[in-house]
Amino acid sequence: MRLSAMGDILHALPAVTALREAHPVWRIGWAVEPQWKPLLATEGAVARGPAMPLVDRVHVIPARRWARSPLGLKTLRDVRRVRRELREERYDVCIDLQGAVRSAVIAKWAHAKRLIGEDRPREQAARWFFKERVKTHGVHVIEQAMEVMNAVAGDALPAQLPLLPVDAEAERKAALITSPFVLLNPGAGWGAKRWPVDRYAAVAKRLRDAGYHVMVNVGPGEERLTDEIERASEGAADPLRSSIAELIAVTRRAALVIGGDTGPLHLASALSRPMVGIFGPTDPARNGPFGGRFRVLRHPESKRDHSRHAKPEAGLLTISPDAVMDAAMELLRGKQ
Repeated sequence: MRLSAMGDILHALPAVTALREAHPVWRIGWAVEPQWKPLLATEGAVARGPAMPLVDRVHVIPARRWARSPLGLKTLRDVRRVRRELREERYDVCIDLQGAVRSAVIAKWAHAKRLIGEDRPREQAARWFFKERVKTHGVHVIEQAMEVMNAVAGDALPAQLPLLPVDAEAERKAALITSPFVLLNPGAGWGAKRWPVDRYAAVAKRLRDAGYHVMVNVGPGEERLTDEIERASEGAADPLRSSIAELIAVTRRAALVIGGDTGPLHLASALSRPMVGIFGPTDPARNGPFGGRFRVLRHPESKRDHSRHAKPEAGLLTISPDAVMDAAMELLRGKQ
């Protein structure tokens, strides 16, 4: 169970990949919101292989839509479908990596003999649904997920680079992009995490002058950000409008990824691409890049605060385009 969101699913992938590597014949299913299914399987994939490398079954669960219309006819039909699907699989173990009441309730529908979750989940009430509770000690959420996964078979699983699906058509299109290129990800879940667009534009211009093709990822509802960067950079940055499958394929080929605490940056980490992380109110020690070559920029006085403020956090505003460019060029030149 890890229904959403993009970054959180990517943080859960190393633990499930480690379980898959340790127990290759086990049958593994994943319950996920529909928009994030491409992180697990390409369209039409029905069996484990390059198009669905990690799991044997994906259960599509539109839980957010259910919450908007809990008594709607479509919701009731979906709930019956999901309950039937989960029970028919006859799972022995269900692991809730979401740590929410909603995910814990859905996990119960599988009627697994074992239901495992963190001792201190994100929503404390969720712990009362778990048959087994795992005390976690890791700082990073990937480490915490690994500890929960170890409880399945008593393993001491090593962290693994995640297995992500390969979409042949998306890979073909991505191969046409001029290289080397740098991918910018200016969006974020809320404004306090968002580095200003004029600074991304300044970095884009300097990267172009250094001979790099610069692309700006356009996330859902982020068209305005991309347009502003394209305009302020005087055309130095090209917009990238892509599906998740295409974003995976493009990110695989990026010379460098620059962005804040957001799903596409975590995708770069999952694909072991060099990256510059620009952090403010969220703690990179807990949910920043994990493994690989990266630089994280964060003001020492920035405090962890998940309040959904609209304006950039004060510490974030102390990070200059010069600092980002210095970190970027170190990575692009291959310095460790």
